Amino acid sequence: MNIGTIICLLLAVVFGMISMIFALLKEKGAMLISGFNTLSKDEQANYDQKKMSIDMRNSLFLWSILLLSGALFGYFLSQYGAFLAIVIWLILFSKMFILIQKKPLRNIGIHKISKCIN
Repeated sequence: MNIGTIICLLLAVVFGMISMIFALLKEKGAMLISGFNTLSKDEQANYDQKKMSIDMRNSLFLWSILLLSGALFGYFLSQYGAFLAIVIWLILFSKMFILIQKKPLRNIGIHKISKCIN
């Protein structure tokens, strides 16, 4: 077994376990999302915690499936299959953080937008 296959398999197991934690915690899983637990209770009430938890669970599950398939390809077909899965995962992972930076966690209220326009 090569190093790419081992890495893919380990990451798949870790992401699978974390996605199960989000599935079990349901709405309370939003507290595990970075930055959300630092908001005040009033600000946290403005967000759909169930949807946040479901989105995070689905992302982690997708990463787990991708890396597991990379581990299988790397073991049975070619070592490059594992490295390809890692590259695809890195692209998806970085895309997620680019989207987070473009859309900050804090909402801008409508009254603040109208002040900016006027």
